[in-house]
Amino acid sequence: QVQLVESGGGLVQAGGSLRLSCAASGRTFSSYAMGWFRQAPGEDREFVAAISWSGSSTYYGDAVKGRFSISRDNNKSTLYLQMDRMKPEDTAIYYCVGAPGTSGWSIRNGAISYWGQGTQVTVSS
Repeated sequence: QVQLVESGGGLVQAGGSLRLSCAASGRTFSSYAMGWFRQAPGEDREFVAAISWSGSSTYYGDAVKGRFSISRDNNKSTLYLQMDRMKPEDTAIYYCVGAPGTSGWSIRNGAISYWGQGTQVTVSS
């Protein structure tokens, strides 16, 4: 069992940056593929980014490609999402997700075992 706790959300102006963190409990974080999804009001959940257990492979949704960067520190059991050149349409609740023994590609396609509670990100115009 893994618990995921997001932090780093908040209010930022368009063009600005935020860095989200996701702290994972348990000793098996390094065997988990991880990722981020987001959900805006009235919208379906949307894939943002995913990363393999080693960090060697990353995947991004089309809406954030080139602006967001996913990374992880297995020694700290922490996942990160660096968000740059943010836009008002990035406003959403951001969720950290994970799954053991799978790939970033599988995370991208919804093969998820654990979800965090989410952190609100608001981008003002």
